[in-house]
Amino acid sequence: MQRRVIIMGAAGRDFHNFNSAFRGDPATEVVAFTATQIPYIDDRTYPAALAGPAYPRGIPIVPEERLEDLIAAEDVHEVVFSYSDVRHVDVMHVASRVLAAGADFRLLGPRQTELVAEVPVVAVCAVRTGAGKSQTTRRVAEILRAAGRKVVAVRHPMPYGDLASQAVQRFTSVDDLVAARATIEEREEYEPHLAAGTTVYAGVDYHAILERAQAEAEVLLWDGGNNDLPFYRPDLHIVVADPLRAGHESSYHPGEANARAADVLVINKVDEATAEQVAALEEQLKQLNAGAVVVKAASPVRVEDPELVTGKRVLVVEDGPTLTHGEMSYGAGVVAARRLGAAEIVDPRPWLVGSLAEVYERYPHIGALVPAMGYSDAQIRELETVINQAPVDAVVIGTPIDLRRIATIAHPATRVRYDLAEQGQPDLAAVLDPIIRASAKESRQ
Repeated sequence: MQRRVIIMGAAGRDFHNFNSAFRGDPATEVVAFTATQIPYIDDRTYPAALAGPAYPRGIPIVPEERLEDLIAAEDVHEVVFSYSDVRHVDVMHVASRVLAAGADFRLLGPRQTELVAEVPVVAVCAVRTGAGKSQTTRRVAEILRAAGRKVVAVRHPMPYGDLASQAVQRFTSVDDLVAARATIEEREEYEPHLAAGTTVYAGVDYHAILERAQAEAEVLLWDGGNNDLPFYRPDLHIVVADPLRAGHESSYHPGEANARAADVLVINKVDEATAEQVAALEEQLKQLNAGAVVVKAASPVRVEDPELVTGKRVLVVEDGPTLTHGEMSYGAGVVAARRLGAAEIVDPRPWLVGSLAEVYERYPHIGALVPAMGYSDAQIRELETVINQAPVDAVVIGTPIDLRRIATIAHPATRVRYDLAEQGQPDLAAVLDPIIRASAKESRQ
């Protein structure tokens, strides 16, 4: 008898776990995916073109709220938990729901899910969303390019559109993002790489992505999402930690696993945190992984037009995932507004509309900020409405992209940029040197 399985996810790790552990396995039948965290991803189907011949009608994707009913209706034997940045206690609450409904609860590990590349792989992951993966990844790519290595970034999945058409995505320009109808969240991760000349792969089928990406790379750069584990087995595993949330490195899944597995631990935001916060994080990390190399870094902010901020009433738009499931109450935009002496950070909540109002209900800690939510055209229009109705002098854009390319902003606006700047030694160039040497040797062979 086949073992009947549900995979719980958020349109990323769940699909990869299916492709790696269950696709083509005659001993199991995946009866459904459940979806959470991200809007507009439930009530879809994982298509037959990706699921394989055992699933001619594809696999339904249903809201996680139906989990217990689904276990009973489909006589499910096992539920596989497959999404990230979740408190340990909440993982066990889900496990308790599954066990009470009569099924087994399972987490898949790297041995079953990490794919092995033919070229060296550097993975950049984190202990929490918003710790600073993006600027760390960009810094790693910069060092590899400066050493003459051909680096290709493979980004953790964000497939929110037509899954079959998104199986393998390759981006080399902003025009490619427009053609793919990329969401704001996708553009936040891809655009900075493209601006630096780094080709980006993403999609759904990371087996097929690997074959194409490694064919044009001397080094693959795994650009992690949330605090998830890498999909490709790293030759160097870099994990970013946040002293502003010291303690989270040992209380969130799978961030703690990342911290324990890391070759290099980057303590970021040392310019924003206190010495006591940095010391507390360093001690916690030492207890989890005493053998890892520790690199300390800052993420200084730069503002295009400071005069639009100083002494002005501003609305701050921040990176969406950092504020939502990352649980941060501020980001680079707020840091910039405070340092430049903004007269007021205006609260947008009186002007919320549609799904954005629901975001604040689900994540009330967000407060007087605007998360750059844009998972659909309708949601982008809602974002425009909130921004343009707020009575402000200027808008501070704290996301990694120029939001003005996507949304029509009626107020004067300025961008905040931030990059990683290592503090002292060792730095990332030092820890990347063995990868640079190994890739050079392989390219000569």
